[in-house]
Amino acid sequence: MRTLRRTWRLRPARIALAVLAVIALLAVAGGALAPHDPLGQHPGDMLRGPSGAHPLGTDYLGRDVLSRLLAGTGSSIAGALEAVGVAMLLGIVPGIASVWLGRTVEWTAQRAADTLMIMPFTIFAIAVVGALGNGLHQAMIALGVLFAPLYFRVTRAAALGLAQAQYVEAAELMGASRWWILRTHVWGKILPTVAVTTAQAVGQALLVVASLTFLGLGVQPPAPTWGGMLASDLGYLAQQPWAPLVPGAAIMITVGALNVLADAVRDSGAAAGDLRETGAAPPPVPVAPPNGPAADSTGPRAGSDDARVPDRDSHARTGAATGTASSQEVEQRVTTG
Repeated sequence: MRTLRRTWRLRPARIALAVLAVIALLAVAGGALAPHDPLGQHPGDMLRGPSGAHPLGTDYLGRDVLSRLLAGTGSSIAGALEAVGVAMLLGIVPGIASVWLGRTVEWTAQRAADTLMIMPFTIFAIAVVGALGNGLHQAMIALGVLFAPLYFRVTRAAALGLAQAQYVEAAELMGASRWWILRTHVWGKILPTVAVTTAQAVGQALLVVASLTFLGLGVQPPAPTWGGMLASDLGYLAQQPWAPLVPGAAIMITVGALNVLADAVRDSGAAAGDLRETGAAPPPVPVAPPNGPAADSTGPRAGSDDARVPDRDSHARTGAATGTASSQEVEQRVTTG
């Protein structure tokens, strides 16, 4: 919670959250806010430019672009969230289990993560959709499986550092169960790292979802999606060269806000970790002695041991001068005698 409060104090984080709140509202109520039917075709209004009736123009079938953009927000965002949810389930639990359940579980989980990391996203998703059928859920499950190694490695790295913490070892010596330790001491420390990874993963998943729908995978036309709108606009660039900018800008703004939020959460957690590690405290304020003004910072304090001890360099200089004078007196006596 403290990391979230520090994140909220950052202005970029507040701006990113405001943008994401608008995107979430459009994802939930975009179809209701659409001024026209997103599937309604009007051949007489094909490829029209922006106007009062159609603020963003119409596409090659006369459908309102703004209505399709609002209605497609829900499908695009829901697909990205579904993929990230599957990735969290398949990555966080094995990541923590590989640290606490012994060498066998650790070796098996690491080999599975290494295998999934070498698979390309698009080809694996096409193979899964071809085997299970062309649908949004099938494509998002495949995407979530490929995102799982990201959560596995991040969670495992954080859990490895906490497994050797002194308070965790003390809890084990006192007889605390593993579930209690994970719930009380480990999960709260891992949560900020998971939050940063989630913000970045949703942005990446949104790009992959747009790529899949661009290829016609996941959501079937004529259902509107951001990637599907990009694919349909590419065939009519001569008539409307600005048309791909509309769904492209929606994708860019959403992914940019997620990345800004992830950076803000990471910076807040790093700042808190630096304060805890260094034990930073405010500099001490000089206090005046009870019987006099504050001592000069460049010299010894009055009444201190340093004030009573003579300077060694002054002793050396005085001794050298005295020795030189004594030798000159002896030479004069010898000469006169």
